[in-house]
Amino acid sequence: MDLYIFCRMVLQQKALILLVTVVVAALASAYAFLVRPEYQVSSVLRPAAINELDALNRSEIYQLPSGDALIKVGASLESYETRLGFFRANQKLFKNFERPGRTLEQSFEEFNYNSIKLVVPDAKNAGSLNAYIKLVMNYPEGVAGVAILNGFVQYAIESQRQQIAADMEVIVRNRLSELAGRLDSARSSYVTDKAAKIAKLTEEDNLKRAQLQDELKALRAQLKNQRADQIAQLNEAIGIAKSLGIQKPSTPSSLGGAGVQGSQPVMRTEVNNQQIPLYFMGVDALLAERAALLQRKSDDFTEARIAQIAKELQLLQANREVEVLNQRKNEDLFLSGVQPLRAEEVRLRNLNVDMSGLKLVTIDKKAIDPLGPVKPKKMLLIIIGIVFGLMLGLVAAFVRGTDQSRRENSSDTTLLPHSSIPAKKALLSNVEAL
Repeated sequence: MDLYIFCRMVLQQKALILLVTVVVAALASAYAFLVRPEYQVSSVLRPAAINELDALNRSEIYQLPSGDALIKVGASLESYETRLGFFRANQKLFKNFERPGRTLEQSFEEFNYNSIKLVVPDAKNAGSLNAYIKLVMNYPEGVAGVAILNGFVQYAIESQRQQIAADMEVIVRNRLSELAGRLDSARSSYVTDKAAKIAKLTEEDNLKRAQLQDELKALRAQLKNQRADQIAQLNEAIGIAKSLGIQKPSTPSSLGGAGVQGSQPVMRTEVNNQQIPLYFMGVDALLAERAALLQRKSDDFTEARIAQIAKELQLLQANREVEVLNQRKNEDLFLSGVQPLRAEEVRLRNLNVDMSGLKLVTIDKKAIDPLGPVKPKKMLLIIIGIVFGLMLGLVAAFVRGTDQSRRENSSDTTLLPHSSIPAKKALLSNVEAL
């Protein structure tokens, strides 16, 4: 019975319901067609091919796998500094984000917070097939969203490329400085070793020269003493020879047979294993020998070792090895163990650190002009407006119908007699129940 009364109220108030529905639907339609449309574009980045980063990785200076390169570019895309730099470098593209009374940074904050979102795959499902970075941008009508997004992607890649180039330059410069330090250390060590070697050779020559001179002095003193001893022996022998009357050289046997008489010839044979005394040489020979010894000014010729010492002293006057060491002009040629350092230095100096052609990531999908706005969804808004208007109209119809019923019941009770008060209360209770 209540449902019947409600349906009767709806039929009675259908004009009101239709009016409310039309008004609300019109308002929703006006909002859908008058609100500023919002568009959405996206760009997808994936890891670069292995051969794109091969030259960089083979440099043995900077190792950058393709997955790490994608992460670096993603960090650059997410970086506040990179976004602000792109915003400042391309202010013409962001005219629609500027508002009176706002600074450049405030306008950028609105763009950065509401417009660009970075989407990455779930870490649980991360893999070579799912490695990507998606950049989504929402922008109002009148904004060059495609140009902004594609330009921002290129700006972030270029920024990261320049960062890698700067890192490589610093690494190369540091390694060249390290190599130069090691070469300087090798040169210093070589100079020290060379000076030590020259000092050692000079010291050895001085020591040997002093030893030879001492030996020469000792030999000459020895020869002089031997000559003096020999002169003394000759003086003694001369005295003996004079006392024996040996004027000419003789032998002990001939001296013994001087007193034998007879005319027959005699042949004497002498066998003696002892040295014949010096006085048997005769006075004449001994005097001649003593005179020669007294006139001798140097005894050097009597000792072969003295000539050998003179030869060695002559050789020690100049050390040819020391002269060669001092005459070296390009001493870097004689450094030991520096060939790998020089080869590495040449390689680093000839290394191409130009990263302008380096492909860090692959742009799998560039931003293109969207087919339509993502906001507002006009048909959905109109449908929602109709449904909401219909519901609001039903509520208004029910409220109006209930109010009218109460008024009618109140007017009916005023016309009944006093005796029918119980009936009047019963009627009011029925109305209230309705």
